[in-house]
Amino acid sequence: MKKLKVALLLAVASVTGFSSTVYAKDFRLGMITPPPHVWTKAAVAFGEDVKQKTEGTHSVSVFPSRQLGNEAQMIQMLQAGTLDMAFLTIAEISNRVPDFGAFYAPYLVKDVSGAAKLLKGKVAKSMLKQLPKKAGVIGISYGMGGLRQIVSRDEINSADDLKGKKIRITPFEPIKDFYSGLGTAPTPMPLPAVYDALANGQVDAIDMDVELILKLKYFEHAKTIVLSNHMMFPMIGLVSAKVWKGLSKQEREIISSSMEQQLNQVIDTYVTLEGPWLDEAKDLNVKVLAPGQDFFSAAQAQWEKKWGKKAPILKELRKEAM
Repeated sequence: MKKLKVALLLAVASVTGFSSTVYAKDFRLGMITPPPHVWTKAAVAFGEDVKQKTEGTHSVSVFPSRQLGNEAQMIQMLQAGTLDMAFLTIAEISNRVPDFGAFYAPYLVKDVSGAAKLLKGKVAKSMLKQLPKKAGVIGISYGMGGLRQIVSRDEINSADDLKGKKIRITPFEPIKDFYSGLGTAPTPMPLPAVYDALANGQVDAIDMDVELILKLKYFEHAKTIVLSNHMMFPMIGLVSAKVWKGLSKQEREIISSSMEQQLNQVIDTYVTLEGPWLDEAKDLNVKVLAPGQDFFSAAQAQWEKKWGKKAPILKELRKEAM
């Protein structure tokens, strides 16, 4: 029976032109973003592209909204080979490979176009080479989630107004250090819990991209939105190094080219939509503050002092971002 199955699949391969593997594979791809998010839509499109290019031999099942666990758990699954792929923030990667924390340098870029250019640049691409050895994953390419803003339950007029407040953050060191430098109480919290936490006062403010501020209606419980653009928020497409090792050259080419295409499209989508989203945020029935870089100058200096040593690649990224 096994020989017959192999013969049949080889016959199909000879007709379709895809002959890199005998057995069909349904890859599992995990992520934390909800179904309406740009990242999730890109993951679905990636799966459709893989299926088309392999003539249906391979497919990709996407698991959004932390269905497979948080990012730390998904990294562990990738390392073990029990998860095939993931679209993750660079947060958890930076916890394992400190150089990636450099992407979160305050005001590393001026705007979303600058972020796009940096993530597609030579320095960012060269950093991917560290991942197989240091994190047990293959880094294919980058996406992003625009720039970071702040939504506050209280009125904010200066950075001093944030002192002592509990601010929801993504759980990783670079952003924690930034908000600690502001004198706030950075509070890690998974995305699904954020709306209720802001509504009931469990947190005083949240660090968030403008897309989700609008789509998930966080503004409904805010008195101030600080459109500070203070930090870029990269994403990365990963494949388990163990899974990658078992793929043929043709399979690797299809996966890497399809994933990179979709991640580049994610970046281009934010370049196109970030401006209109920011304009929409300014029209909400909420006070909007749009400060300059000096708004967070003290916290920025403190962050640079620590992470300039911890992530030496920062100097090269800044040079390329100029």
